[in-house]
Amino acid sequence: MLGMIPGNGHPYSWSAIINGYDRAAMDGCPYPVIPRYLNAQPDGSVGIADATVTHIWTDDPADAPQVARAAKIPNVVASPQSVIGEVDAVLIATDDGFDHLERARPFIEAGLPVFVDKPLALTISDLKTFVSWQQHGARIQSSSGLRYSPELDPLAIDFGVGELRWIAGLSCKTWERYGIHLVEPIARLLGPGFATVRLETQPGLEVAHLRHRSGVQISLPVIADGAALFGTLHICGTAGEKTLRLADTYTAFRRQLAEFISYVQTGRSTYPFSETIELMAVLIGGIRSRCEQSRQVAVAEVIKEIFS
Repeated sequence: MLGMIPGNGHPYSWSAIINGYDRAAMDGCPYPVIPRYLNAQPDGSVGIADATVTHIWTDDPADAPQVARAAKIPNVVASPQSVIGEVDAVLIATDDGFDHLERARPFIEAGLPVFVDKPLALTISDLKTFVSWQQHGARIQSSSGLRYSPELDPLAIDFGVGELRWIAGLSCKTWERYGIHLVEPIARLLGPGFATVRLETQPGLEVAHLRHRSGVQISLPVIADGAALFGTLHICGTAGEKTLRLADTYTAFRRQLAEFISYVQTGRSTYPFSETIELMAVLIGGIRSRCEQSRQVAVAEVIKEIFS
């Protein structure tokens, strides 16, 4: 488990979901929501039997011993590269898509499977490198935990709103960091095929307008201080509408981690890497739209540059 930056407690939560946790030590986690959802699980149920987080490194060395105590991690290391030769796979737990390339590089080059927290990368040049690595056999996975939200499961059978016309979703922080938490679960519902993205922006609020090849229109407000609304989806069709909140964080993360562990063991992923690239193209297209007076950007335009 490598990396920890302000505002992201994944080393605590992901490690605990895999290893189990020390309840008293986890009470000192600086992200209170994490012990809250861990403590809500049935006694003895937290942990994934066929995997263990064995090593921890954090950007601030003072954080690592706290995470290790809380999530029962036996080894605190002084540098990320020191885990090479000691582990079967690496999870990069930071959510800054602008520095993931260099964080991942030593492990990709060492031949280790790597999970990179969302978003994978937010520049054309970085995505080109990830694509090249993957095409040459590197095992890379990246996703938002909300892809695995159990609240979405019934919609895989029937949206229950007639012919789907419009989806709205609410996120927080910034488009770069948290837009993926909306685009990815919507991709699970609609499949690949995002056509265009346009980003309107003002201080503290950005609204992305997307069009999918299915004809469904999508509106995604990202409200800087909108954490209380995070994960809300509104789905509208010709025969009705429904609102749902993607709130079962524990189950979503557990499914996400179990998916990566299975990928390490079998080499098979439940979704192709091309979907991740398309989602990153949507994010990059939004950034480009913002920089170009809210121009509507074709996702194909961005993907063409990635593969050129």
